Amino acid sequence: MNSRKTTKRVTMMDVAKAAGCSQATVSVVLNSVTDIKISPELRERVLNVASSLGYGMGSPIRRAGLEDLRGGCIGFIVDQLATTPEAVNAIEGARHASWENDVTILVAQTQGRAEHERKALARLLQAGAQGIVYMSIFTRRVSLDHAFDTLPVPLVLLNCYTDDDRFPAVVPDEMTGGRMATSSLIKKGHRRIGTIVGESFMEAAQDRLAGYREALAEAGLPYDGRLVVEGSWTPTSGFEATQKLLSLEEPPTAIFCQNDKMAMGCFTAIGEAGLRIPDDLSVVGYDDDELSRHLRPQLTTLELPHRPMGAWAIGQLANKTTSSPNRIHKVGCTLIERASSGRPAVRKP
Repeated sequence: MNSRKTTKRVTMMDVAKAAGCSQATVSVVLNSVTDIKISPELRERVLNVASSLGYGMGSPIRRAGLEDLRGGCIGFIVDQLATTPEAVNAIEGARHASWENDVTILVAQTQGRAEHERKALARLLQAGAQGIVYMSIFTRRVSLDHAFDTLPVPLVLLNCYTDDDRFPAVVPDEMTGGRMATSSLIKKGHRRIGTIVGESFMEAAQDRLAGYREALAEAGLPYDGRLVVEGSWTPTSGFEATQKLLSLEEPPTAIFCQNDKMAMGCFTAIGEAGLRIPDDLSVVGYDDDELSRHLRPQLTTLELPHRPMGAWAIGQLANKTTSSPNRIHKVGCTLIERASSGRPAVRKP
């Protein structure tokens, strides 16, 4: 088991909370936006809080050598921007890694269509992009268009990879994340833990389930297929899957929902069954979606590392380490303990 101590990344939300203002205000101040009026007192307070909390100081980019890219731009190609926050978080990590070094990030959304990718690539290069980050919204193996074969600038893959490992690639360590979520419940004394998985064709679902099984095996607990129910990442599927788990002759004392939206549906099903969280049933989610902080009780979950992944990608472009076969770099998730998980209820004889 990895006992390495980790330092929690300071986010804009942390700065906003400590400064007593909105996250939007923090973004305006830290991004030096000049056409929005912020009082000098509030601006100074945000800057002081950000400095005292160490906002951005955990980024590996501080040692990345971005001086070579100073005054230039980087192209960021992504298949989808609006469907989930992951792409935005990755771009935010990349932007934060480059803003103090006068590097501009140009973003193109392609909807995964090859013709759009070719056009975006040509225009980014024409605009002077000194490197390209190619991101998939879902973690997966990709087959790149031939236009990427002869790029005159470095290419880094974010949340995806190729069969031949031609390019540096970074993905979340989903298996370890699944193990951490399950182990957190085992440490609290749970021995019968259900899990609601996402669509089984997706690598994230497969790896999170593998981590779940690994945690059970490490604790000497048997794997019971009846405790594994497939969902579709939606609140409705989480609700229906939880009903199935609660209908078992021996229901679980805890449920690991493999994303926060399914956990939202899980909360509703538990409430409709007349049960309380975490007194009767503990719940752990995954993603640290904003909704996890608005559920009651607040949801214990894992934070996906898309911001540090974006920062890592920029660092690779600065280092220009794209000339030899590259191993896939995996970034760990962070367990965020909140009130939805506790010790199992004492069963009456």
